[in-house]
Amino acid sequence: MVEAGEDIVESLRILMQTRPGERVMQPDYGCRLQDLVFEPMSGETEAAVETAISQAVLFFEPRIVLTAIEVSSENWIEGEFLIRLEYRIKATNSRQNVVFPFYATEGTLVSDMPVPGG
Repeated sequence: MVEAGEDIVESLRILMQTRPGERVMQPDYGCRLQDLVFEPMSGETEAAVETAISQAVLFFEPRIVLTAIEVSSENWIEGEFLIRLEYRIKATNSRQNVVFPFYATEGTLVSDMPVPGG
């Protein structure tokens, strides 16, 4: 069990990794990031990522106020982009930030195939 700031970070991580429709009892819960992962990286895609995140946080994480979202696409070719969120916790008025790595190749076989008898 986690509390306070850690609980918010865990909640944000779950929110970012959940696709809308995955939760049977809360079909609207989630963030559209997975829909955008394979789009070509452009200013338009970065804006769509920022919009998806800000809408998800606005509707599903009422304990915070987002103050900034930064999308780093330096490693986009390798299948990774970083999302940096800056936010203020409403209850304590403290400022926090967190970076979420997002991988387009997550869950795939990224090493060589095992060789039988090798």
